[in-house]
Amino acid sequence: MTTAPPVWNPQRPSRMPYHRYRPYQDRVHVPAGDRRWPSARIERAPLWVPVDLRDGNQALAEPMDTPRKRRFFDLLVARGFKEIEVGYPSASRTDFDFVRHLVTDGAVPDDVTPVVFTPARTDLIDRTFDAIAGLPRAVVHLYIATSPVWRDVVLGRGRDEVWRTVREAAGHMARRAGDTPGVRFQFSPETFNLTEPDFVLELCDGLTELWDASPDRPVIHNLPATVEIATPNVYADQIEYIHRNLSRRRSVILSVHPHNDRGTGVACAELAVLAGAQRVEGCLFGNGERTGNVDLVTLALNLYAQGVDPMVDFGDIDAVRETVEHCNRLPVHPRHPYAGELVHTAFSGTHQDAISKGLAHHARRAAEAGLSEREAPWEVPYLPVDPADLGRSYEAVIRVNSQSGKGGVAYLLNRYAGIDLPPDMRPEFARIVQEATDDSGREATPKELYELFRTAYLSEGAVRLHAWSAHEEAPGVHRFVGTLEAGDRVGDHEGTGAGVATAFADALAGAGVTVEILDFTQGPAAAFARCRVDGVTAWGAGTGPSATVRAVLSAVNRAVR
Repeated sequence: MTTAPPVWNPQRPSRMPYHRYRPYQDRVHVPAGDRRWPSARIERAPLWVPVDLRDGNQALAEPMDTPRKRRFFDLLVARGFKEIEVGYPSASRTDFDFVRHLVTDGAVPDDVTPVVFTPARTDLIDRTFDAIAGLPRAVVHLYIATSPVWRDVVLGRGRDEVWRTVREAAGHMARRAGDTPGVRFQFSPETFNLTEPDFVLELCDGLTELWDASPDRPVIHNLPATVEIATPNVYADQIEYIHRNLSRRRSVILSVHPHNDRGTGVACAELAVLAGAQRVEGCLFGNGERTGNVDLVTLALNLYAQGVDPMVDFGDIDAVRETVEHCNRLPVHPRHPYAGELVHTAFSGTHQDAISKGLAHHARRAAEAGLSEREAPWEVPYLPVDPADLGRSYEAVIRVNSQSGKGGVAYLLNRYAGIDLPPDMRPEFARIVQEATDDSGREATPKELYELFRTAYLSEGAVRLHAWSAHEEAPGVHRFVGTLEAGDRVGDHEGTGAGVATAFADALAGAGVTVEILDFTQGPAAAFARCRVDGVTAWGAGTGPSATVRAVLSAVNRAVR
């Protein structure tokens, strides 16, 4: 029985034919049990296995040639991946030739194990073993679809026939491997998440025994969410059931291979690791068929953001992204987690203000602790990780458009030109910037921000100062002498005060311009003055050796204007 929606919810039934689709519980039995994964914690990275060169490659409109594959392989090695799926040698001459290239070129380091993929056919298994001949280490990965709909629609075989096919293929693999110590075996019941759990156990346990797996020569059982059908907690339940019921568990490496059809591949992988998975297959940035494979970059950096060593190095994320984009000929989305061009960027004024204050607070805490900013514990609003840890500059963090506020504008001006606006001056300059960006409808670059600042505060006005000098006549008494032009009047004037700024204001009074200095700030790159002139208050700024005088003159001209 369908319950009526609450009175506060105005949404009503759509015309979409949702009745054509069945919920997961009508498609696969998920054994109920005392779940342990919800209280588990990930304290160590699993074994990451990138499948970009096989699974990712077969999803590309323009599959990689050997030079692109080699560049990708070298990237994976350099980033620290130790088990890499390198191809499907029986599927194409290109894949076969690439595996042979790795062998003959001596491209595989001593601590890296290549993985090759094969269906359950003896002739294709032979082709696969021909490809890896000469490799000191390899994993041969056997797969077959196992779920009812694939058995019925694609294979036309029952459970017994599928098991017989798998057993014959696995036996042939064992004979081809012989006593070679460097060859290990992997099995994937494709469409695992739609397969009866008892059948999965029957297949996996049978192969563990047939391949005589042991703790020092374990078999890999890889359980793919080939097509996502349920929420991630369901996949975790399925993984935990297999994890807790496998025979000879210490002789098995339990692996997962989530896809992203529901957009929850990352969550599925993380929950699967909580549920007992020890190995995760995926692609960098989530390439793969349909909506893609799980994204290993996001998974690894999610761990990093929790204080767990990801065991791979993404300290120059832009270089990684550029290589992957070149090899795949696919762009990485600008909002992609961690690696997208805009993921650390704030345009919103409130976000910018929080980030700016957070960065300043982080710098103070680091100094107080006697640490460099790169070593100090990280806690900055809106930034889950320090962009610098991924090779990003802080210039990419705050960018200015019509949505931006005073904090972001001030931060960028300081970063770009070293001009640290006084807090009370920031709202005024932010309004100047907002008017410009509202008119243009586009982002303002740091250079354009400085030009707006220069035009607003550093340009000539109605009151001009020609030759002048200032000196301290006595302790706390300064004298200013100069030629002032105010409208059509030009004359020499002098004044005295406690400082150069007040002495200049006294000289201006002699020229008929009454100035009251309300605030004055001197920074390393500029001076700032807030003045009241004939009842009008304005901020001014000055740079260079005469910054003090120029700041007062700027405020006067802006008030007069």
